[in-house]
Amino acid sequence: MSLRERAAQGARGLAGALRRTVGRPAGARQTEDPALFRPLVYGDPERLHIAPTAVVNNALFNLSSGEITVGDYAFFGHNVSVLTGTHDWTTFGAERQVAVPKSGRDVVIEEGVWVSSNAIVVAPCRIGAHAVVGVGSLVLRDVDAYTVVAGNPARVLRTIPRPGEAEAERVDPDAGGAGTVTAG
Repeated sequence: MSLRERAAQGARGLAGALRRTVGRPAGARQTEDPALFRPLVYGDPERLHIAPTAVVNNALFNLSSGEITVGDYAFFGHNVSVLTGTHDWTTFGAERQVAVPKSGRDVVIEEGVWVSSNAIVVAPCRIGAHAVVGVGSLVLRDVDAYTVVAGNPARVLRTIPRPGEAEAERVDPDAGGAGTVTAG
């Protein structure tokens, strides 16, 4: 397949993956900039899998070194970055710029996850169903389902009661208002 054919195929894949995420969502005001709802994709768009019910706003998806999957009803605040790419820090100069693994650094964001504004998710990792990632957090490892994490690096603040269960205790008693993740 020629480079031109591969580019055309990639563009078709990107269009299909993002068709439902581009433009203002239902409920958005006409005064809101459409760029706030248009994700940025770096790398092969065929590696990006977004459920039809997910809302990713203007997320940056770096697909250099793996696949990214966003599950049903997951939603992102603005300026979220999901990064699979990395560089070999043991190389130098021009070699470091291109020393990027081609695979093995996948990110899975499961059903119902809320990733708040300005969070960064670094591969490889999985964010479990219905977890919450706080504003501006740096996620460097897996996050269990029904868990609230925040910080740099992100750490567990509390667990979220599953439907039908009593509220769980906080993991960190000094976490403060862990139940009030806001702005994102």
